[in-house]
Amino acid sequence: MRRLLALTAAVALLSSGVACSAERSGSDADPAGSPPPAAATPAAGSGAPAGGGPAGGNAGAVCAAAQQAGSTAVRTYVAELGRMIGAVGENDSATAETARKRAEAALTGWRAALREQSGQATDPQLRTLLADLASEVGTLGTDVDAIDEEELEGLQQRLDQLCAAG
Repeated sequence: MRRLLALTAAVALLSSGVACSAERSGSDADPAGSPPPAAATPAAGSGAPAGGGPAGGNAGAVCAAAQQAGSTAVRTYVAELGRMIGAVGENDSATAETARKRAEAALTGWRAALREQSGQATDPQLRTLLADLASEVGTLGTDVDAIDEEELEGLQQRLDQLCAAG
């Protein structure tokens, strides 16, 4: 039961972050290379935190690709973890193992997509954040008790902020 509660919490965190990002990415599909709106860059001395505004350069395309990869990976990851936990509860080790491998493959694909987009990002803050997210996704596994929900939430909030529409 404890694992099911941990899975539910992780699913809620991952799904909400990716869902919010995916909603935004549909509306801010800026052409690659378009400059950010003037209001997107905090004025010096404005009190805005460093990295507090949307990313510039090719952020629209990079964010959209990263968020799409995350959305797809989270759906697969969550579904397979659910299958794995159900199979473990039914003592079906073959199904549990297959689901575990699929969940891990979803994470591997997500991490690769984040690394790819990090390499393509022209905005240094976005590039660094995507690399950080890739590292964090790399630490995830199928042990739902080991998921650092606070770290993931913090990274997701930073991504949402950098990928926000101007």
